[in-house]
Amino acid sequence: MSECGSKGCGCSATPVALSEPQPADARLKRALYRIDNMDCPTEEALIRDKLSKLPGVAALEFNLMQRTLAVRHEMTSLAPVEQALSAIGMRAVREGEAPAKQSTVLAIAKMDCPTEEGLIRGKLAGVAGVATLDFNLVQRTLTVGHDVDALPRVLAALTSLGFDAEVQGAAALANPPAPPPSSTNWWWLAVSGVSATLAEVAYWLNGGNHWGVVVLALVAIFTGGLSTYKKGWIALRNRNLNMNALMSIAVTGAMVIGHWPEAAMVMVLFALAEVIEAKSLDRARNAIRGLMDLAPEQATVQQSDGSWAEVGAKTVAIGSRVRVKPGERIALDGEVLQGRSTVNQAPITGESLPVEKAEGDPVFAGTINESGSFEYRVTAAANNSTLARIIHAVEAAQGSRAPTQRFVDQFARLYTPIVFAVALAVAVLPPLVLGAPWLAWIYKALVLLVIACPCALVISTPVSIVSGLAAAARHGILIKGGVYLEAGRQLKWLALDKTGTITHGKPAQTDFEAWGDAEPAESQRLAASLAARSDHPVSKAVALAAQGHGLAARDVEDFAALPGRGVSGRIGGSLYHLGNHRMVEELQACSPDLEARLSGLEAEGKTVVMLVGANGVQALFAVADTVKDSSRHAIAELHALGVKTVMLTGDNPHTARAIAGEVRIDRAHGNLLPEDKQREVERLSSEGKVGMVGDGINDAPALARADIGFAMGAAGTDTAIETADVALMDDDLRKIPTFVRLSQSTANVLKQNIALALGIKAVFFVLTFSGHATMWMAVFADMGASLLVVGNGLRLLRK
Repeated sequence: MSECGSKGCGCSATPVALSEPQPADARLKRALYRIDNMDCPTEEALIRDKLSKLPGVAALEFNLMQRTLAVRHEMTSLAPVEQALSAIGMRAVREGEAPAKQSTVLAIAKMDCPTEEGLIRGKLAGVAGVATLDFNLVQRTLTVGHDVDALPRVLAALTSLGFDAEVQGAAALANPPAPPPSSTNWWWLAVSGVSATLAEVAYWLNGGNHWGVVVLALVAIFTGGLSTYKKGWIALRNRNLNMNALMSIAVTGAMVIGHWPEAAMVMVLFALAEVIEAKSLDRARNAIRGLMDLAPEQATVQQSDGSWAEVGAKTVAIGSRVRVKPGERIALDGEVLQGRSTVNQAPITGESLPVEKAEGDPVFAGTINESGSFEYRVTAAANNSTLARIIHAVEAAQGSRAPTQRFVDQFARLYTPIVFAVALAVAVLPPLVLGAPWLAWIYKALVLLVIACPCALVISTPVSIVSGLAAAARHGILIKGGVYLEAGRQLKWLALDKTGTITHGKPAQTDFEAWGDAEPAESQRLAASLAARSDHPVSKAVALAAQGHGLAARDVEDFAALPGRGVSGRIGGSLYHLGNHRMVEELQACSPDLEARLSGLEAEGKTVVMLVGANGVQALFAVADTVKDSSRHAIAELHALGVKTVMLTGDNPHTARAIAGEVRIDRAHGNLLPEDKQREVERLSSEGKVGMVGDGINDAPALARADIGFAMGAAGTDTAIETADVALMDDDLRKIPTFVRLSQSTANVLKQNIALALGIKAVFFVLTFSGHATMWMAVFADMGASLLVVGNGLRLLRK
């Protein structure tokens, strides 16, 4: 999903023409392009502006949902169209053509943090035939969009940077292995630390430098910092001033001016801080990959001869029969065939209470069978389970840069060269202009180089975003990118569908009244006998209510369905009708009192059916789609967070107002078609960011138009997980206030991290010029800031 900042301007699949072509005009030809990076109206507007200027282009038809563009034209060659699309960065492939570019996923084991990402990005940007670079630091993978003959050049460029890249095949993409944890040679680090300490002691005992001090310092630097020097040299060779380059220059400069013990200690502290930072990043990385461990590797599967055997979950075919014992984790998605149980679905949906499961109910990989034993039919392979799709979606989401992350990256690209230039000026200008001592000011310049690295600033945002995405996934909230995680706190309006979102989506009997002198229990029994023969939702609600009171249905003869009215039949030789207001009027059984009572019930948003016998109306049954208890709490929490609510439903306005009043929704609009919902969301967008919650196809236009689209009950639904901006894995609206609060927390952590990173550097800039800062203090400050922001970001995992 694109990170288009103007999603709110309205995605539309409606063809948009430059000039309306005449269908009979035989001169116009049609070319269809698939553009895989055309996601939202921003790209559409860019393409329209570019292509509309080309002579011979008559009309453009965009379908953003399918990412296709149809060009109606009278051109002899489509080369100008394709050149124009390429010039604005659109990856267009004409239907029927082999793609001119391909995408390759590379696993890069040593790509741990934004420092390596920046180095690789700078190198590959200049490689001919490379179109796109999508980094996933969690998985340590790089997806390269490139010309078919450019892959060898890409691999050669990575090798020149010291990175070993492995091309991921189809099998690896389907079942991606967990990235290896950061490796550390503790022995070399220990030797380096001891040598640096001894160099400090020898310097102090000797009262200055000595050949022993120099030897010990060199041992410390080359045992602890050889990899830093290698990385620094590669960075400098590629004109990249990353942290390794800056540290290499600073340590070398310290040795040149005779600060041997300090150079050694700086390198040791830097190496140690890098190790700690890498381990901290592994924790953020494992927060997502740990989800995969929820699904067991083995499953008990029925064999062709009827026996049962333990087999690897990844080898189980769709349609296989699997048995689950009490206390076991479910290995694969499926549908219960036999048995009953309660299942803890918290790992998938975030539900706090176990869910009853019986025949026909879905079960999900990674959930826990609590009480009974059951058998189920596998409905999805291990690499396509709901759990696997969640993990894939979260990993893909962290690769899309949130607004704060984009700002920080742009800031860092300017910050480092500026500070480097300042350090160079500090080393040269005071001695030349003011006659100040060279060694003192060179030393200050080296201190500035150490604190110049923007590592803490750059790394603070991805760690915080990944932690926020992982925390949300643990609670059954699947966020499809950092852009939506950040935007959640800015929501001003939340539009909600009614059926299945605020209500259960299943009509239930809410009122029963015996009318006249009729006997209540017998009237209920008679109505239930007729209702049981009908498949209408209202009839089912009446029959179910009677069953709940232990009233058995009686035999019905001459049963008839009366379209638009109700049903009729003979029970015990007498004719009875069960139907709506219209049927009662046709039977001439209405009265002023009955009309008044019907009006009152209908004003409450209820559907009323009546039992009519030989003596007139005997009973009234009111049926309504009941409100979820969670909806009331969710709306109250949203209001407390400053988010206003509006209901958009196709139901009648009476029902809409009644339900809205019951849950205290601010506004309600009824009788809306899908396009009406879309227009209402568009109107609200003028007042601020708008979210839309829905669970049906009729909500799709409004979901696409909203700044954030929330899909309800996405567990087990491929389309919802893949297309929603935020997928709520169960039907609990309370997850939306949780999402908003997590968005607020993430924004606060990002602000804190930026303030920490820049604040610490500002303090050391002042201390450097006042002569109070030393190089080892600067290393502590720089790496300490990195550890602080990483630790602060990881706090979101506990939210």
